[in-house]
Amino acid sequence: MATTEFDLSILSALTGAYDASVVEDPIYSFWEDNGWFRPTEAAESDAEPFTVIMPPPNVTGVLHLGHAVTLTIEDVLIRWHRMLGEPTLWLPGLDHAGIATQSVVEQQLAREGMTRHDLGREAFEERVWDWVGVTRPRITAQARRMGASCDWERTAFTLDPTPRDAVRRTFVDLFTDGKIYRGARIINWDPQMLTALSDVEVEYREEAGKLWYVRYPFVDERGQELDDGVVIATTRPETIPADVAIAVHPDNERWQPHLGRHVRLPLRGFHRLIPLIADAGVDLEFGTGALKITPGHDQLDFEIGERHGLEPIRVVDWDGALTPEAGLYAGMDRDEARTLVAQHLEEDGYLVKTETHVHNVGHSQRSGVVVEPLVSNQWFVDTDDLAAEAARVVREGEVRIVPERSTSVYLQWMDNIRPWCISRQLWWGHRIPAWYCTDCDDEAMIRSDDGEITIGEDAHPIVELTDPTVCPACGGADLVQDPDVLDTWFSSGLWTHSTLGWPATTDDLSRFYPSSVMETGYDILFFWVARMIMLGCYNLGSAPFQTVYLHGLVRDAEGRKMSKSLDNVVDPLEKADQYGMDALRFTLATGSTPGNDMRLTDERLEGSRNFANKLWNGAKFVLGEIAQVDGAIDEGREAQGVTALEDRWILSRLQAVTDSVDELLRQFQLGEAGRQIQDFLWGEFFDWYVEASKVRLRAGDRSPLPVLTKVLDGGLRLLHPWMPFVTEAIWQQLRPHLGDQADTTALIGARYPQAGDAARDLEAEDAFSAVQAIVTAVRQVRADYRVQAGQWAEAYVLPQADVAWAVEESASIVEVLARVRPLSIVSQRGAAPAEQIASAVLPAAEIILPLGGLIDLEQERARLSKDLDSIVKRLNGTEAKLANTGFRTKAPRAVVQQAEELAADLRRQQADLESRIGVLG
Repeated sequence: MATTEFDLSILSALTGAYDASVVEDPIYSFWEDNGWFRPTEAAESDAEPFTVIMPPPNVTGVLHLGHAVTLTIEDVLIRWHRMLGEPTLWLPGLDHAGIATQSVVEQQLAREGMTRHDLGREAFEERVWDWVGVTRPRITAQARRMGASCDWERTAFTLDPTPRDAVRRTFVDLFTDGKIYRGARIINWDPQMLTALSDVEVEYREEAGKLWYVRYPFVDERGQELDDGVVIATTRPETIPADVAIAVHPDNERWQPHLGRHVRLPLRGFHRLIPLIADAGVDLEFGTGALKITPGHDQLDFEIGERHGLEPIRVVDWDGALTPEAGLYAGMDRDEARTLVAQHLEEDGYLVKTETHVHNVGHSQRSGVVVEPLVSNQWFVDTDDLAAEAARVVREGEVRIVPERSTSVYLQWMDNIRPWCISRQLWWGHRIPAWYCTDCDDEAMIRSDDGEITIGEDAHPIVELTDPTVCPACGGADLVQDPDVLDTWFSSGLWTHSTLGWPATTDDLSRFYPSSVMETGYDILFFWVARMIMLGCYNLGSAPFQTVYLHGLVRDAEGRKMSKSLDNVVDPLEKADQYGMDALRFTLATGSTPGNDMRLTDERLEGSRNFANKLWNGAKFVLGEIAQVDGAIDEGREAQGVTALEDRWILSRLQAVTDSVDELLRQFQLGEAGRQIQDFLWGEFFDWYVEASKVRLRAGDRSPLPVLTKVLDGGLRLLHPWMPFVTEAIWQQLRPHLGDQADTTALIGARYPQAGDAARDLEAEDAFSAVQAIVTAVRQVRADYRVQAGQWAEAYVLPQADVAWAVEESASIVEVLARVRPLSIVSQRGAAPAEQIASAVLPAAEIILPLGGLIDLEQERARLSKDLDSIVKRLNGTEAKLANTGFRTKAPRAVVQQAEELAADLRRQQADLESRIGVLG
């Protein structure tokens, strides 16, 4: 694809430790300038494309940690598939985010002492477009900083012409099919922003409130109150004026004889009688088992009211104040009315009791005010048929959800779906493509003093693919467009195909729909993913993607959700400045499993930065050795063959981790795959093989160089999707030495190692693991007896017969890595000293270290005895506590268990110290 080579002089400034700030921008520009983010043309490859349509971030300001997780996970997948040789498209975009963006701009106006009404609709929209012009380039620049390798030339915006056409076409088609209608239903209402809200725009907070138990008195046939009645429990006594019935569960035997009787509203100034009805929607376990039915202010009550033909009454108005229907409470704020109603109920003898009650209260995500359920004339989608098809494609495996446990959650939502309210009382967004004739619908229109028009329930909408010019009913030309805009989720629900050119038939649509993976947070599985599936199936007849990958939330070190109120919000770019982007990406990608939350801590970020430094420094050593050889390192390597045990071992381990990573990535276990690559590079390649190779290199033997080159090359390829910047920077320095193995000019386009590339050498893996165990055991003995790091120690090794050859072959490695000299490899125990020794028995060998001359035996005996006395004293105290019956019966179980674990650990330390003292004689 690209031919321009990377300018290695850029890296010349990195004379010491790895500095991400020097590397990241030049490397990203190198990738983008050379077209690595574009998919290969269809004529160049007949392979099945791999496609990800980026969830569009809102144009409301800056990216947050949730976006950073999304960008990281999707980039790992994209880079992996690109390196597999597949035509790879990652299509970026942004969402106009109706209520969120309008809220930001209205706050700006408020600081200037204005409202949107002072500007008027057209000028306000221009003001929002100006804001979008500021935020769009800022957000894309932040995504670039994250290393996102998406095709920026295809960047889409939900208010671009093609998405607008898609919205119009879908709305008209659904309306024509009878699946979109306008009617009165209960919705979430924001009394401050004066708009309907989607469920995802409502945040539930646990709050301590009250539960009032109120007696509704029965009446006789003359309407006179009786002493008995029905007691209900309510958190909202201010809505009692809107009650239209009392409902009980049909299985509630207590109330069956009373069904059909009437009770009176127990409020001053009200004499309305309401019936006692039975409905299966009543929760038998809540409160008294009886429920006041307020269809105008509760979703469940609205549904019960519909089933029983009960008309809703609205006592809370659009601004949150009580309406004239509330009688003497009219005009009061909800909280004020609640307090006064409760006071009157108590004074008049209808309040039975009050309890403290903790419950979830819905707040507007944007304004923060308590949401009011209200019955309103809105536009709705009848989702029954759409949801049934969206459920089918998941049940039949056309769409796979990762993790699998989320499938049941998705299907439960689909099987119990409600009509979708798609209209919003906003000015920013896709305006609803419906018009009304002022002649035909004059009586159904309400005009305010500032010229705004409210469309009544009886109006007759005109919905066409193009803006109508005359009324089809009367021929009149005075038409008014519906003032509302569509729910943002309506346009983003079309994202998977509107970004590819639909409703036109385009090459991109034919080639890249359906996409391969839709990656997003589990919290919007229903609000967004389900709607994409519904609308994709409706518009194109097939599901919009093959797999849904759900990531979890990023929480702070204490496991709390990040929020401004807790002052624990983390700016991902600040962390990238501090630790490097590769470290941030690696931490986010490896910090969790699909669908699970993760905790982000500075310790984890520091660990990832240390890994990047380890990689850089280890690679510098390898590159330094390679630089001493002219030409490509791999020339003639295959002809020579690989015979050294450590060479065979590391090549086999490279293939082992390659096989495992391949399987893990195909199962979307990105975190575990990244962790295994880290363990291989740090724990096996650098800590063992590179150190072992130094033995030959220092002796003037250059035979390790081909293997060092091959494994470093393979390891960089494996790690690249997680840590693209540091791996590309190293690989560009390695590339001149790869010869024919340099299959491209950039690591981003190199071939990814794949399962089965080479055969495993299990004999070498088993044999060298025995050598590793010997070195580790010697190091442990040295540490136990505090032998100076630079001091050589005499050692005897008695290997098992099946690994004796490996120990003999690796004797020089054991000497250097374990710091032992002389090293005697013996076949019988009698050939080694028996007194004043330290030993370790391993499955593959026994290790013996004579201690005389290595340490001061008297001084070591005194030190160990002092440590033993301290341990015994602590153990006696702990055992005495555990022997105390009062402690065991009164202390919390966790405290007792902690003491038991401490005692067991102290006994282990006691036995170890006694053994080591015994060794000293």
